[in-house]
Amino acid sequence: MDTNSDPLDALDDAQAAAAFRRLVRHLRHRTDAQNIDLMGLAGFCRNCLADWIRDAGYPGDNDAARELIHGLPADEWKARHRSPATQDQLDRMAASIARNAPE
Repeated sequence: MDTNSDPLDALDDAQAAAAFRRLVRHLRHRTDAQNIDLMGLAGFCRNCLADWIRDAGYPGDNDAARELIHGLPADEWKARHRSPATQDQLDRMAASIARNAPE
């Protein structure tokens, strides 16, 4: 998509930031939404959001970015909320990622 003509670029930064924070808080609350399922359905997950904020200039390292998104250290989040992935989940994730646009 040509971002020069994308109306999203006209969205006020404060509005975009508020929507982003709401999304992150929603994902923090919905710990039942597993990252692997998010990847399988939408091709992104909490860890992707952490990568994206780093790409946007967040000064923290990977662990700090994930903690910011998860609301607690990633290892602690995994221990509390992550369940083992099934082969079906892994297959859906792989198919979904294949549909992502190149960056």
